[in-house]
Amino acid sequence: MAGTTVQTVRMDLERPARLVAPDLLGAVLTVDGVGVRLTEVEAYEGESDPASHAWRGMTARNAVMFGRAGHLYVYLSYGIHSCVNVVCGVEGTASAVLLRAGEVVAGEGAVRDRRGPVPYRRLASGPGNLGSALGLTVADSGLALDGVRASLVAGEGGRVMCGPRVGISRAVDVPWRFWLADEPSVSVRRDGVAAAVPPTS
Repeated sequence: MAGTTVQTVRMDLERPARLVAPDLLGAVLTVDGVGVRLTEVEAYEGESDPASHAWRGMTARNAVMFGRAGHLYVYLSYGIHSCVNVVCGVEGTASAVLLRAGEVVAGEGAVRDRRGPVPYRRLASGPGNLGSALGLTVADSGLALDGVRASLVAGEGGRVMCGPRVGISRAVDVPWRFWLADEPSVSVRRDGVAAAVPPTS
């Protein structure tokens, strides 16, 4: 059964990040028993995207992004926040989707041990908080979504919105941030447009 999950996830993820990203909304990422339903994501297109960690090519830090789809790329932001990405695209070409926010749907007790007494909607709101909720660190970069420790399962979405990415200094107007409308866990800047069809440029 786990093998079937791996193949399904990899097949769905072997597309450019900007196309995968909206499809991840509503999906449930589970790591070590903690499940988060994804409500906000951002696409990064590797060497063609000045805002991507892979823009200048492969390094020891970003090598996972150039690997097979269906793995997690975890990096440290500001020296403290573990930010989680789903690797997608074709092997050898960096492409990943940053997971910006979600709703905790399993393992809330473990999440509260990590996050403390914060409101439910904020348990996994914001990329650093989502990484903390899942208990992931940079040591988990490369973790496979194979059902052993981690899995990614499609779920109920909703009305998808899109707008510019946030927290970056390059390609700031590219509308590759996607989120579910009316979800309280969505982290920032809810101004956007309906995204029935993902932007292609």
